[in-house]
Amino acid sequence: MTVSLDTPLGAGPSESRQRIRRALGRAAGFVGKMARNPLTAIGGGIILLLLIVAAFAPLIAPYNPLVQDLSNALAAPNARHWFGTDEFGRDIFSRLVYGSRITLYIVLLVSVTVGPLGLLLGVTAGYFGGKVDAVLMRVTDIFISFPSLVLALAFVAALGPGLEHVVIAITLTAWPPIARLARAETLSLRQADFISAVRLQGASPARVLWRHIVPLCLPSVIIRITMNMAGIILTAAGLGFLGLGAQPPEPEWGAMISSGRTYMMECWWVVTIPGLAILINSLAFNFLGDGLRDILDPRSE
Repeated sequence: MTVSLDTPLGAGPSESRQRIRRALGRAAGFVGKMARNPLTAIGGGIILLLLIVAAFAPLIAPYNPLVQDLSNALAAPNARHWFGTDEFGRDIFSRLVYGSRITLYIVLLVSVTVGPLGLLLGVTAGYFGGKVDAVLMRVTDIFISFPSLVLALAFVAALGPGLEHVVIAITLTAWPPIARLARAETLSLRQADFISAVRLQGASPARVLWRHIVPLCLPSVIIRITMNMAGIILTAAGLGFLGLGAQPPEPEWGAMISSGRTYMMECWWVVTIPGLAILINSLAFNFLGDGLRDILDPRSE
């Protein structure tokens, strides 16, 4: 039997299986750590349920969320309509199920845009310092000085109503805290011995940032983004309540509360059910963020 000199020793299917086992073991350990915290487990379970509901909305919702049935308007919760109907006879449970898609769309799109933006600006300001830091942080201070909802209202008023404009507005108001956090992490890392050693080896600033500083800042940024998701849900619901988010007849939770507030004294379910959905999911993201902080932040141990 001949052995090729080009084949590295130990390579092959067995090594691939070992890598998979190690990855699965790390994932199982991570899930186990989260499960040991009851609040984190509850938050993760609610978010997992939200993802499942959004993915299989057509199979879960018993009715079309946009079809009106005026003869059955403002029906109380019953066997046919578990959460009752709204002023147009639309099934509230079905609208909640489809509304989870809109909520997740806003949360995920804002998170994947605001995270890299805030991380990039923060590590750049912290690493280079001087005038770069002064300019970027003064811009950050301007954005932080305004309440996020008020600033988002200003941006949406300028851009016009719509989901895409809501995502842009929330992104423009949510990046400053992440940038400040990434800057603080970078300031504590840039004078570290291993960073000095990398510089002495001739590494460029871009390589130092990308290969050494950004990976160390990621855990804190991920925790912050996860905890920001609750604020994103509340801001999106607030904009929807004011008529600046998803436009009728889309089943956005904030818009559902807005349209039902006229009937809230006689028909409590029209406002209470969407409000509970916003409250429960906001709490779930906060619980999950607390658990991720305990697991990913070594200083918490």
